Amino acid sequence: MPFDYNLDFRHVDFRQHPELYRVGKGEQGVLLVQPYKGEILPHWRFRTPELARQSSETIYQQFLDYLKAEDFVGADMARKFLQMGFTRARRYANHRGGKKYAGPVPEDKKGQSGAHGRPELPRSPEDPAKAEAAAIFKAKWDEAQHHPDYVAQKTRFVERYGK
Repeated sequence: MPFDYNLDFRHVDFRQHPELYRVGKGEQGVLLVQPYKGEILPHWRFRTPELARQSSETIYQQFLDYLKAEDFVGADMARKFLQMGFTRARRYANHRGGKKYAGPVPEDKKGQSGAHGRPELPRSPEDPAKAEAAAIFKAKWDEAQHHPDYVAQKTRFVERYGK
């Protein structure tokens, strides 16, 4: 099921109400779902390979901790942050300054993924440090999404909540 952007994210505690969570596609909801955003975001850094390594390892440990606690929503959010570390570092590797699309995001699309009809800006010469940071996050993201406990908990979550 697609991610539900109509929820009142300022007031929903997804640890208390996992039935409201939807896995969605890719990174959908990564900066909305509390309390996980607040727990994971402070550790999310990708400016240099060293920061990316430390960040991805910390977030991956959070991922393992959520799995151990049978908290699939937390584990999925940690996986999304690892994925976002890869995609954002790649964006900065390809686009100096991190802007991929021209123009502002339409008001009704803020917080959602996608270009929303905006043209893509030309690529800059690749930044090797950001490319390395992206590769570090990609390795941890792959490890997370293929972790057997994650796969099993995701299957159970989808069977239970249909999301």
